[in-house]
Amino acid sequence: MSGSSGASRLAETGSNREESTVGGFDPPLDLVHLARQCLGDHELEAELLGLFRLQAPALTAQLADQSLLSLESKAKIAHKLRGSALSVGAGRVARAAWRVEELACAAGLRSRADADQRLEEAGGIAALLSAVAEAVVEIDRILG
Repeated sequence: MSGSSGASRLAETGSNREESTVGGFDPPLDLVHLARQCLGDHELEAELLGLFRLQAPALTAQLADQSLLSLESKAKIAHKLRGSALSVGAGRVARAAWRVEELACAAGLRSRADADQRLEEAGGIAALLSAVAEAVVEIDRILG
């Protein structure tokens, strides 16, 4: 299978698609959701996963950077990441991004230092980094 494309490897994972929703298992990627989003077009699925594979680590790196990023900027980045995650069925990433967005927005009336501390204490960015890492590993496994 070394010469097969990402789309064909994605099609081959079809037998594993049922696992994503059985018994409360929360996989890094919901391939059933992705297939629905792409109307079964495996090439489109592979393309979306590839784009998410590039975008998600870049966005989380921006969030994890302790530079002078404003809370509004953090909320916008988390919102963008959440939308991307929802489109490919990365539910854990979407939920973690939503939490970061929620914390950044709720902290809007506090000082930036207090808000950063609150994000850190809540494990918001750490949970997001972890969820993205798991999704990336799964995408790499699928697309090879």
